[in-house]
Amino acid sequence: MVDVPTSDRRVGAGTVLSKGGMVCSISPQAASAGASVLRDGGNAFDAAVATAAVEGVTAPSACGLGGEPFVLMYEAKTGKTFGLSGSGKAPMAATRDYFVSRGYQTMPLSGPLAAAIPGEVDAYVGILERYGTRPLSKLLEPAIGYAEEGYPISERQARGFESNAERLTHYPDTKKIFTKDGKPYLPGDVLVQTDLAQTLKRVARGGTEEYYRGDTAREMVQALEAAGGLYQLEEFAQHESEWYEPPISTTYRGYTVYATSPPSQGFLVLEMLNLLEGFDLAGMGFYNADVTHAMVEAKKLAFADRNRYMRDPAVMPIPLDELISKEFSDQRRRDIDYDRAATKIEAGSLSAPVAGDGNTSYFCVIDGEGNAVSFIHSLSSGFTGSFVAGSTGVLMNNRVGRGFSLVEGHPNVIEPGKRTMHTLNAYMIFDDDKPYMIGGTPGGDRQPQWNVQVITSVIDYRMDVMEALSAPKWVSMPGTDPATIDDPITLQVGHGMEPEEVEKLRAKGHSVTELPTGAPAGSSKLIMVDPDTGVRMGGVAPLSDGQVAVV
Repeated sequence: MVDVPTSDRRVGAGTVLSKGGMVCSISPQAASAGASVLRDGGNAFDAAVATAAVEGVTAPSACGLGGEPFVLMYEAKTGKTFGLSGSGKAPMAATRDYFVSRGYQTMPLSGPLAAAIPGEVDAYVGILERYGTRPLSKLLEPAIGYAEEGYPISERQARGFESNAERLTHYPDTKKIFTKDGKPYLPGDVLVQTDLAQTLKRVARGGTEEYYRGDTAREMVQALEAAGGLYQLEEFAQHESEWYEPPISTTYRGYTVYATSPPSQGFLVLEMLNLLEGFDLAGMGFYNADVTHAMVEAKKLAFADRNRYMRDPAVMPIPLDELISKEFSDQRRRDIDYDRAATKIEAGSLSAPVAGDGNTSYFCVIDGEGNAVSFIHSLSSGFTGSFVAGSTGVLMNNRVGRGFSLVEGHPNVIEPGKRTMHTLNAYMIFDDDKPYMIGGTPGGDRQPQWNVQVITSVIDYRMDVMEALSAPKWVSMPGTDPATIDDPITLQVGHGMEPEEVEKLRAKGHSVTELPTGAPAGSSKLIMVDPDTGVRMGGVAPLSDGQVAVV
């Protein structure tokens, strides 16, 4: 066990406490549904499926049956930690030449060509087959109810409907569901999704057979094909989640940190932590120029390595063990200039040769037995994909369009049957082989940056849950998005950094802007477990919709 003085384990205002189960979700309805499953005797895996399904209805721009999940899971009775990748493959007809010959310079971001095969339903079924105690049909009942009877739109969600109003009218099936006769939904309006409710009922009866090979699959594929998509029914029929044990990991100041494995970019969190372990962050102060500079430069190095070496490991091996090793980070740390911001960042040199060159929702669950789930799922950029697959009511993701490159020789270039690298990542941190922190956030390439800042806030600065979630945070861009990867490097700092510290960052060469007061820094969710008492401490980042529900 890491030696943390009891006096350092504080519980601040806003942190929710429980000795039993806990669910932290962006959706109050989803958190309540998950907690209800726990209250009725289900375990964390059952609750995760119910929570995910309700989020897919009540956070429709972020996730749903048309999306893809990445999950970390801990089974208390065996002490095993394992992961799931629900990433879908590109169509077998999707070649670089197909897009280039049609005039594309970058991948299309919306419509049927942008979609990957959804992995959500296969993940639900796989989780329950291995570790669940409740049938899928029972766990989908709350989601079916919210789809059939509707749920009220929050003020924050209404802003999303308004900002995407024009693109939500591009396809008739999308316009029918997600607009009111072409007008955006307003706060307090009730969104009913009748077609999605019927699809959920079919999935409740038929599981993966229905979703990937039955009437639902046929309707989705026919709708995609009619609109110009490339998928064939047999490609949906062949979809399978990838399971792995153990997940990739490193250590940070005595704690074990697990992250989702490729094609998730969870390794970025591990590499950044390895780089930062060489700094006395607490001794450098909090959220000043020196510590922010060190963290931002570590981010740049890790992202350069991601952009150079990461690809679908099923297509070509990647040097992951070396990239998350302490030795590699010791070497990379020498590339950080303590007085000057890097403007040209090269990937690190490897000892082994290498061939070749949104919207999202996150939630976490723990039950009374100690089973834990860290679950992130996404439609990529959500409403930006804007394509509902026919009468299914399923809003498709746009991961193929947003994730792949058309640059010849790029490690993430579009290829038939390939999975794109994902911004999605989630983490679990262990103390003495037991879960200590379970966390994550939506936010694209901001995810690993915000995750590292929450982790260091707790471990280095001894913040409690809500202090860590509420603390001001920086964002360095660009990240990995092919559409913006060549943009100038910028740094945004949250409200709370002293003006003289901002000027020191500029003197180091950072192009700094300040986030407006009240702008959210992610939608992080975090559960911590006191290793002495077993008390669960949960929270949701302020300035975002969300709720912690307990048993």
